[in-house]
Order: sequence, then C-alpha cells, then structure tokens
Amino acid sequence: MSQSIISLHPLSAYTFTVKEQQPEEDASVAARLQRLQNNYEDFGMRRTTEAVLVVHEHGHPHVLMIQIANAFFKLPGDYLRPGEAETSGLAARLETILAPSPAEPNSYGPRGPAGEAGDWEIGDCLAEWWRPSFETFMYPYVPPHITKPKECKKLFLVQVPPTKTLAVPKNMKLLAVPLFELYDNSQRYGPQLAAIPHLLSRYNFVYL
Repeated sequence: MSQSIISLHPLSAYTFTVKEQQPEEDASVAARLQRLQNNYEDFGMRRTTEAVLVVHEHGHPHVLMIQIANAFFKLPGDYLRPGEAETSGLAARLETILAPSPAEPNSYGPRGPAGEAGDWEIGDCLAEWWRPSFETFMYPYVPPHITKPKECKKLFLVQVPPTKTLAVPKNMKLLAVPLFELYDNSQRYGPQLAAIPHLLSRYNFVYL
C-alpha cells in the first residue's frame, strides 16, 4: 500500500499573534474528572477531538502544541457537544482556541463554537483513545471488561494553510515540537503525545 503524501509548510510561513487569555475551565485534574462525571450522568460518554497540526522546520516535521503553566502540554481541541459532528466541531474548537477572533461561549461550555469553522483542513483520524473510568488513564483500545467507557478522544491530522494567522491566548504558549523530541518520550509528554511519531509514520511528507 502506497503512503499518503502530505505537503508541509515551514513554520516561518505562518503569522503568530497574541490574544486575551482563555482560563482553564477546571482548576485541577480532579475538578476536570468531577465535571466529566457530572456531564456523563447528563449526556453520556464524552467525545473529544484534538488536532495534530504539522509544520516543518529545517526539513523535519514539528507538531504544534499548547503549553500551559510552562509545564503541561496538550493538542489544540476540546470536547464536543451532544450530537455535534466531529470534523466541524474540531474546526470550530480550533477557531475558538487559535483564531484571532475567539468564538462566543455557548450553553454547553465556554469553549463551544458560535462562529464560523474557519479554513482548517481536517484530514484523517489518526487514533482513538478511550477513558474506561473517571480516572486519568486512557488507552488506545477499550479494555475487554469495559462496556461503558466514559470518554472517547480522537486525534485528527489537520493541515493549516500558510495564510492562516494563529492567535495564542496570553496564558498559553504555542510550541513546535519536533518528532524526534516526542518519540519514545512519554515521561515528558505522556503516552498520547509520544505516540504521534508512530501515527505519522504512514505518511510521506513533502517539505515546501
């Protein structure tokens, strides 16, 4: 089977600006898990989508990640509203988090979409991660004894047009992390982010 060809633009092709901060909805991991449990009782399993935004620098793929409090790394994205489509929902979340004009809040959560989805090019679904219980651990499969997982997180490959301006909230950093830094480095980045080089190995990148 032939590899898919993906064109990557250099990091220098993008314009980066700063916008007003976007406070985290939960003050701690425990608070986030508690909200997950509360929402599960009302809406069922949480569906989360996150974007693997890939650029290149010095001829090597880099993944754009958000860093919070100079320590915590995450991919851009967030949970979906009940019944919301995955790709359009992810595009709307990216618009809220990284577009110069953030979307307005909605009734389901302060980061929900209320405006246009922008020109984000949502590509392949790279992975699914499952949370079997109201705990921090997630797995790239549903454990055999679990019949009602509490969250499903999907990672999508997203290409960003070089004309896109990315606006980073004041309380966050947007970092370009090279694949060689992520590879086999779950101690620093966690198993989900450290697995990204494996997920991208199916593609043949062309550096523009």
